[in-house]
Amino acid sequence: MVITGIGALTPLGNTAGETWEALLAGRSGVDTITAFDPAGLPTTIAAEVKGFDPSALLPVKRLNRSSRCTQLAIAAAREAVADAGLGSTLEGTEAAVVINCAVAGFPEVEEAVHVLEARGARYVSPSFVASSLTNMAACEVAIDLGVHGWVNASALACASGTHALLEARRILLEGDADVVVAGGADAAITPVMFAGLSSMRGLSRNNDCPQEASRPFDAGRDGFVFGEGAVVFTLERLSSARARGARVYAEVSGGAMTADAFHIVAPDPGGTFAARAITKTLETAQLDASGVELVCAHGTSTRANDKTETAAIHQAFGAHAPALAVTAPKSMAGHLIGAAGALGALVCVRAITDSAVPPTINYTSPDPECDLDYVPNEARAMAVRHAVTNAFGFGGQNCVVAFSAV
Repeated sequence: MVITGIGALTPLGNTAGETWEALLAGRSGVDTITAFDPAGLPTTIAAEVKGFDPSALLPVKRLNRSSRCTQLAIAAAREAVADAGLGSTLEGTEAAVVINCAVAGFPEVEEAVHVLEARGARYVSPSFVASSLTNMAACEVAIDLGVHGWVNASALACASGTHALLEARRILLEGDADVVVAGGADAAITPVMFAGLSSMRGLSRNNDCPQEASRPFDAGRDGFVFGEGAVVFTLERLSSARARGARVYAEVSGGAMTADAFHIVAPDPGGTFAARAITKTLETAQLDASGVELVCAHGTSTRANDKTETAAIHQAFGAHAPALAVTAPKSMAGHLIGAAGALGALVCVRAITDSAVPPTINYTSPDPECDLDYVPNEARAMAVRHAVTNAFGFGGQNCVVAFSAV
């Protein structure tokens, strides 16, 4: 199963190409929050998508009924389908859609509660319920592209975007579609979200230096940077892609999921089940650990996650672990929540096609407990034939996907 198209709107750019260029350049998309006035909150920074005009994307009725998360997903899906050379519609094609989100309707719920309290029930939008549902990004993408086959949406917290690729692979393997549009999206930069995450002490509070706040694997890391975005792919069988002369980026060669069954937010400190997800992924991809050149890390910039992920990589790759390039795109893009794993997939795929690995920026003080090669601060030219991306969600859901050159 191969990727033939990529679309993205992220804090680093409003296309997949812009996002990739910014990643290679080591540019940060983190800044002071503009979506609302963050005064009084412990964290006042975020990774926001900039310059996105949804009114140029959708007519007024669709604009009014859709959430920002959905709007980002539609834009990314359109780009992914066009990039695959399939035009602007999939009508008449045996197609499916899998768009996963973690907190999709959170802003709509927050806004509806404010309206209800301030103005009364009759002023709550008739579009509120539908627009806030987790499956609505997938359904609106299907409407937009004319897809009448499988339309799936799953919520796996920060592993949502990675899981979408596993589901797409399964759909293609079982013959339920010839083309699958799959990825992740989220947009929930709101006061309540930031108040809650601040109470958990999960967010970086480096408000004075926003672009230096996300520091995966660095000894000075103090939390993650919340972000938003959408990353979507077009997937097909290799035989179908070649039959129509499509460009092929890479193969989705394997993947697996495990559960820590440990805690609702903290990872299992030993990394045992994260490591098992990596090992099972290599098995499904029929890859020896020594054949992998790149790991795109979950790399949240939290004390516990980065330490645990390092331990998991050591367990899964053994003696080969020190030879891996391990990159953390959240150092630049922040944590895109439901789209985070899909961004990791973009990094793996483009690293394979471009023979280049983006850096982990803001890496200045090595942590003795994080002792891998994190591609510090500058992109690296290197051949990549096999890459793995990790995504570890709240609740202990570990999802890993492998990609291979074709």
